[in-house]
Amino acid sequence: MSIPLVFGLIAGAGIFLLFVGISQMRRAAGGAEDFEARLAAYGVTTAGATALPPASGFRESINRLFQPAADRVGRGNVKKGKPSVAEQLLRADLKLRTSEYFMIQIGAAVLVGLIVFIRFHSIFGWLAAFLGYLLPGFYVKYRINKRLKAFNNQLGDTLTLLSNAIKAGYSFAQAIDTVAKNAVPPIADEFGRAVREMNLGGSPDEALQNITKRIASADFDLVATAYAIHRTVGGNLAEILDNIAYTIRERVRIKGEIATLTAQARASGTLITFLPIVLATFMFFVTPTYFRPMFSSIIGWGLLVFGAFMIFIGNLIIRRVVAIEV
Repeated sequence: MSIPLVFGLIAGAGIFLLFVGISQMRRAAGGAEDFEARLAAYGVTTAGATALPPASGFRESINRLFQPAADRVGRGNVKKGKPSVAEQLLRADLKLRTSEYFMIQIGAAVLVGLIVFIRFHSIFGWLAAFLGYLLPGFYVKYRINKRLKAFNNQLGDTLTLLSNAIKAGYSFAQAIDTVAKNAVPPIADEFGRAVREMNLGGSPDEALQNITKRIASADFDLVATAYAIHRTVGGNLAEILDNIAYTIRERVRIKGEIATLTAQARASGTLITFLPIVLATFMFFVTPTYFRPMFSSIIGWGLLVFGAFMIFIGNLIIRRVVAIEV
């Protein structure tokens, strides 16, 4: 392994650990930094405190440098009907600014591109840089899906807890506070934000709608809609929550059974999709002279394109077969 490649790996690891540290520090602070900054922007201070000056330092320098480009990327997502970068980071529970996330994307693109270029001295470094730019996005989507699944799995028991609190004589706002104190993340985090919003003057209806926007859960959207209807026409809210909890638990149970029955087909699809890619990548890095004819002739390029197309079609067919809506 060459010395430039080693230095490139060390630099990439340093950038990654830097932003992991930033994320963990902001997580430990519980958002206090951003909360104080928002209060100071409006000239409001907490009790016994003085107005904080605008933050400065390394993070603010990064923010000023990369924020304009991050804003342009975010506006492009909104125009396409996709969630903005800030919304995606919020749903993934990553305590990063959009400018910091954009810098991670640029750093990943430069790192992967340099590794491939230094190793092979070919134009594929640009393709590798593009793939490196996309890697943080794949991680964010993975975090979003993982957090959404955990949220939906906890929702049935959470609604039962809400219902029991209401039956015990609590108001709906007090029941939400009970869930925030006794549940586990991610339910506890989202309900804790709802409690803070209500303490700042928001209504429970608005707090539930904001949770729906942050999580994008169809199951919780049913809860928010049911509460909005209850506020208009009245009724037994505890009984409504019990019925929704039963429905959600049954959906989770059926989804689990379907996942068990389709596990073999999904594993086969994953193996068929990634085995050729992993094998080709391994041969490309380990024995470049053996794999070079695939890139030095039109026939080789045609075979690669045809193989990629067939892999895509096969994966698409398997995903459609095992995708059973509940």
